[in-house]
Amino acid sequence: MTLQVLAQVSLKPFNSFGIDVRAQWFAEARSDADVREALAYATAQSLPLLVIGGGSNLLLTQDIQALVLRMATQGVRVLQDDGVNVVVEAEAGEAWHPFVVWTLEHGFCGLENLSLIPGTVGAAPMQNIGAYGVEIKDVFAGLTALDRHTGELRDFSLQECNFAYRDSLFKHETGRWLILRVRFALSRARHLKLDYGPVQQRLAGQGITEATPSDVSRAICSIRREKLPDPAELGNAGSFFKNPLVSHVLAAELKAQYPDLVAYPQADGQMKLAAGWLIDKAGWKGFRDGDAGVHKLQALVLVNYGAATGHDIANLALRIQRDIAERFKVDLEMEPNQY
Repeated sequence: MTLQVLAQVSLKPFNSFGIDVRAQWFAEARSDADVREALAYATAQSLPLLVIGGGSNLLLTQDIQALVLRMATQGVRVLQDDGVNVVVEAEAGEAWHPFVVWTLEHGFCGLENLSLIPGTVGAAPMQNIGAYGVEIKDVFAGLTALDRHTGELRDFSLQECNFAYRDSLFKHETGRWLILRVRFALSRARHLKLDYGPVQQRLAGQGITEATPSDVSRAICSIRREKLPDPAELGNAGSFFKNPLVSHVLAAELKAQYPDLVAYPQADGQMKLAAGWLIDKAGWKGFRDGDAGVHKLQALVLVNYGAATGHDIANLALRIQRDIAERFKVDLEMEPNQY
């Protein structure tokens, strides 16, 4: 076996909250063969297998009694290019933002609105990551996953992934599918999505009237850096709660009581509320209990000021959920996966 399996490894460097828990066993996969070896090892040792990417969507509350496999596969390639439309494939272990930068440097449009999102390419389809009016499903051309039950490879189309808001088939079947590589439908032509006011305002403030995809990326990076803390400096997992979907009736009731409510109509008749607005309105922004807190500039982000445990963060999240439910009759759902 060429895969190196290590015992009792701290996962602090491998989760963006910086929570110091240990993996009973730990390995990094740099190839499909490594992935298969890890599966065989876990089976032979009767161990659960936990697959992670950049660790930016994890809340670890205890030592992990399993084989933790970090996807570290690398590689980006152009599969199709007709001069306008391009299909690009990236290995699951590629860091997301550097991959976005690579596409922009090669003149490909489509991923600019998803700039500076933490994590890896393989994790992106899991929760259908999205920002500033674009989701993975909008630029998705397919992916290849390993069936952990049979050992066979399967290619998934857009329809087969069951993408929804921060959701997908793979989020519900994490014990079966292990994403190996993802394909994206991009374009050499400009098809910019500039529906979000802050992006338009940032571009206008820079005197940009005919934006390029790289201009949009830089504007979004600037906005994100201003309101979201860098995990390298302050432990966090980005947006901690999903923006809740509620009935039009409840949204109208809340709007009557809170005229400044931030809400967006959905195609199915529901309304999407801004979770950050709800948390801020309830007075949680800047709250701190020990080393667990809510970011002072963005109420949607829970942070670890240094020595918070996963339980500290989880307990704070629960307090916020209960308060929002009581105040607004709205249930907040966590984005990070808790272990």
